[in-house]
Amino acid sequence: MCCHTRLVDARAATGSQPMRAARFHDGGDVRVENIESAPVGRTDVRIEVKACGICGSDLHEYRTGPHFTPQETHSKTGQRNPITMGHEFSGTVSEVGAEVSRIAVGDRVTVEPNIPCGDCLYCEDGMYHLCKNAVAVGFHTGAGGFAENAVVPEQQVHVLPDEVSLEEGALVEPLAVGLHAVRQSGMSVGDAVGVFGCGPIGLTVINAAVAAGAKRIFASEPNETRREVALELGADIGINPMEEDAVDTIKERTPDGVEVAFEFAGIGPAFNSAVQSTKRAGTITVGSISDADITTNMLDIVATERKVVGTNCYGFPPQSFRSEFDAIIQSLAAGNINTDAFITGRIDLEDITEEGFEELLDSETDHVKILVKP
Repeated sequence: MCCHTRLVDARAATGSQPMRAARFHDGGDVRVENIESAPVGRTDVRIEVKACGICGSDLHEYRTGPHFTPQETHSKTGQRNPITMGHEFSGTVSEVGAEVSRIAVGDRVTVEPNIPCGDCLYCEDGMYHLCKNAVAVGFHTGAGGFAENAVVPEQQVHVLPDEVSLEEGALVEPLAVGLHAVRQSGMSVGDAVGVFGCGPIGLTVINAAVAAGAKRIFASEPNETRREVALELGADIGINPMEEDAVDTIKERTPDGVEVAFEFAGIGPAFNSAVQSTKRAGTITVGSISDADITTNMLDIVATERKVVGTNCYGFPPQSFRSEFDAIIQSLAAGNINTDAFITGRIDLEDITEEGFEELLDSETDHVKILVKP
């Protein structure tokens, strides 16, 4: 299956309808504005957005960006800031292009936001998630889930079964990130696991590790609410790293550390604790985003033959239609994921800044995942 696609241009077409959208202008400057909805191309679908989750990468962009959104005209999409944000979204299809065959008006769907180029070395090898030229809905294209509707290529759309609600559909993307991280780590049934940083993605890792048969899970997280959610999702021991040494706690309760550690905090102390908490020849899987350089003692890796691996999102289309995204949708349909533990707030689009971004950036927030309901 070829993954070439026409990227949607957000410029208004004659007769297009106005809509409300949250657009990134600059760091700390996201505005809800009236814009023209994009036209639907021959291979596109229009989705009336019902729920869109606020992601850690959205917060990173809002707090210290621009990092991902284009300040100059993007060479592939023709877009530049201000960009409509939001990439964890679901909704109902209201319009399809003339060449669309797999998706129909009325379908309830979720969106895989990353669009590979199809031409680079990694795409040719089928490793679409490592594409050097990928563009993302909500960061690079004219579409985004923090809007009343979004036009995206058909190939990016997954139909939701009746058993999966549209709110649950907005969780598919972050849950797929956690599943991919566990697969990338090489974790085996019966392994002990440490998770350093229990924000939304760290929590999806716990969810996936439980499903994959982890023997014991240690969750290191300073936020009390998120530690409690980690325990609710199946972690065995919650650690407040501000009050106790996570490495000591883990070493005291295991023969010599965990087999696998995950780092999703994006700070040096968490990374180094993740390294030191693993047993010799253990694996540290890193999926955090950080602005700062992180230093470590290389002897902690070299002398112990520990392995440090990165994890990037999940399988992209067309690969995603037979890997992480569909696996998560099937698990949701079977009722195997506690989605109530993740969804802790629902807000209107107009309140996205104060009740969304600012709330989640508060270190003592009581929220995990806030859904924006356009």
